[in-house]
Amino acid sequence: MNPENRILLRPGTSVYPAVLRRCSDAGRLLTVTAQGALGILDGTRIGLFCSVRCPGDAILKTYDLARMLRETDVTIVGGFQSPMEKECLDLLLRGSASVVVCPARGLGRMRVPKSWKEPLAKGRLLILSFFEDDIRRPTVDLAIKRNAHIAALADRILIAHAEKGGKTEALCKEALTHGKSVFAIDSPDNAHLVELGVLPVHVEDFTPLVAGK
Repeated sequence: MNPENRILLRPGTSVYPAVLRRCSDAGRLLTVTAQGALGILDGTRIGLFCSVRCPGDAILKTYDLARMLRETDVTIVGGFQSPMEKECLDLLLRGSASVVVCPARGLGRMRVPKSWKEPLAKGRLLILSFFEDDIRRPTVDLAIKRNAHIAALADRILIAHAEKGGKTEALCKEALTHGKSVFAIDSPDNAHLVELGVLPVHVEDFTPLVAGK
């Protein structure tokens, strides 16, 4: 990744997006590295999460919803690290919706995938890292921190699937305690999330998920 194309966003500077004030580490605002159109952050932001393992029914319905979301004016924010999240990113980049990718690593020496270059050039894609450039390998701990920042940044959260007792379910519970609107794909595989207070979202009517802030 060419350093000349990156922007270092420091708290207290004029270029620091106001929405990033939602993200902190023990109350300390974060210095964030970005590449792409910062204006993407001004839209309605939906944080997308999925456990590593995703059952078949949830997979099919997530595909369908991703195809619908990619033609809306919302911004989808995610780490796009789990297999289902990666599939969603591929689908989203083929549409017109804006996307924010947050790697669980710094951007130093990170290569931009070929499929990202056109959306970047068109101002539809923003790469955002909460970590130092010299952090070059994602770890479980980094992914947990990254996901917490995505959840804070998002106006609403969409769960494709969260394994019972897993890290994505824990993130879901934490978001609910903070009053965040959390949605999950309407599937028997996500019944345990609905029991927690998560709202089921249907492909046929996903208006509550994408409605204005």
